[in-house]
Amino acid sequence: MKIVVVGGGAGGASFAARMRRLDEKAEITILEKTEETSIASCGLPYFIGGVIDNRDDMQVAKPAFLKQLFNIDVKLNSPVSEINPDKKIVITDNGDVYPYDKLVLATGAKPFVPAIDGIENLPHFVVKNLADADAIKAFIAQNKPKNAVVVGGGFIGVEVAENLCHLGIKTSLVEMAPQVLMPLDEDMATLIHKEMKRNNLSLYLSDGLQSVAGDGVILTSGKKVAADMLILAIGVRPETELAKKAGITLTEKGAVVTNEYMQTNYPDIYACGDSVAVKDFVSGQQTVIALAGPANRQGRLIADHIAGKHPYPYTGTQGTGIVKVFEFTAAFTGQNEKSLKKASVPYEKMLILGNSHAGYYPGAETLVLKVLYGKDGKIFGAQAVGKQGVDKRIDVIATIMRLGGTTADLRDAELCYAPPYSGAKDPVNLIGMAIENVRQGLVKPYFGLDFSNMLVLDVRPPAVYEKEHIEGAINIPAGQIRARLAELPQDKPIMVHCFKGYTSYVVARILMQNGFDNVLSYAGGWNFYKSLKQD
Repeated sequence: MKIVVVGGGAGGASFAARMRRLDEKAEITILEKTEETSIASCGLPYFIGGVIDNRDDMQVAKPAFLKQLFNIDVKLNSPVSEINPDKKIVITDNGDVYPYDKLVLATGAKPFVPAIDGIENLPHFVVKNLADADAIKAFIAQNKPKNAVVVGGGFIGVEVAENLCHLGIKTSLVEMAPQVLMPLDEDMATLIHKEMKRNNLSLYLSDGLQSVAGDGVILTSGKKVAADMLILAIGVRPETELAKKAGITLTEKGAVVTNEYMQTNYPDIYACGDSVAVKDFVSGQQTVIALAGPANRQGRLIADHIAGKHPYPYTGTQGTGIVKVFEFTAAFTGQNEKSLKKASVPYEKMLILGNSHAGYYPGAETLVLKVLYGKDGKIFGAQAVGKQGVDKRIDVIATIMRLGGTTADLRDAELCYAPPYSGAKDPVNLIGMAIENVRQGLVKPYFGLDFSNMLVLDVRPPAVYEKEHIEGAINIPAGQIRARLAELPQDKPIMVHCFKGYTSYVVARILMQNGFDNVLSYAGGWNFYKSLKQD
């Protein structure tokens, strides 16, 4: 069997290696248009910043390794110009013809670079492959730029901006949306914005790049930002021109359409990775999610299907992701509020402030955990931001979602505990308990910044209240609440807040059991409220 793979990235290389493990006799050829195969694309910002200093570490599997261990032929610098599904051949730019029995398209995505007036007057770069990173590193070494502008607040833009800051370059990040990292909800992204500003990264939100002029760039707002170099990380688009010319079915946005086994409308042509439309695991809708993990799993799945060795369907992509932002980490899985609203899906939400490990053990750090769910307890998505322990909480929730678990399973999850690692009630358990309290009618959470038409009851100690409090709030310390119930009105909503949200829940229960019918507890407490307020 002759198998041709177009693209030697995550999906293509993963497929080829798995295919060889299943079929020793197959003839497997990878056609790669660049000089690189299986590079660690997600590590490029850290290679640029010098965190990863060995270039060889950026190539997970070099052609020589693939040939020696897997007997896979890799043809570098071999861009494909044509696919002929009728003749079952692939033709490269230099005229080489490769017949196939099975063809796997792993062409990935390409950076989106809009037309920008005057951009030719400023050194500018994208971050797609190792050659791009080499060019950026060489420019920095030779020219020692003082100012850099990064356009785009996605994964790559945020990571590159951080690494340029670490190199001592005054860096500005420009994002047309009102926040960075769009998988996060705005309240969670606010935590990231503050961390960026704390590290002297200049942030221009709800703004875009209009033109390049002189020694800087002009934004759509009219602001001028100094720049000696420009990084364009505006986003990527599926690289599917070949597929389109070959008559392979694409979505309206240009992604390859496949069935559950990653087959295109030509059964002998498969596709995987960033160029493919997938089923969103939560919504079931068609989407494109460019992540290395799904690409690897899709490549493996295709190999199993071609080999006929226990084939299994692709069940969808959750969009589970994580990103480092200076000392903070942000992670997420599933849907966010924006996507649920867009799809007109009714949802509830809960947010807590937890500890990375037991609070009494030294070094515990606060993390913010948010879960979106349905009235039936179905988990739609989760997000977390903090310095430590963010990854494992989102990984746990992502796994529970994948297995069809509900918010009750968050409450009941039996997770490992020792003081250096977690609390006896892990933040995953705590948010599950909080959600189940809401579902049982024991408490009503509040998340907003508008406190009109309600009484704000601050139950923190008086000394803390006197130092800083929400305008118009009254202060009754939690320990005095039972003795001072008469001071509270029965005819208007009472919104209770404490430091983090637990004591306010206890006070809310006291009030609700003493005849107060409209009581709200502020999710995340004063600490989260402060994070939402603008600097």
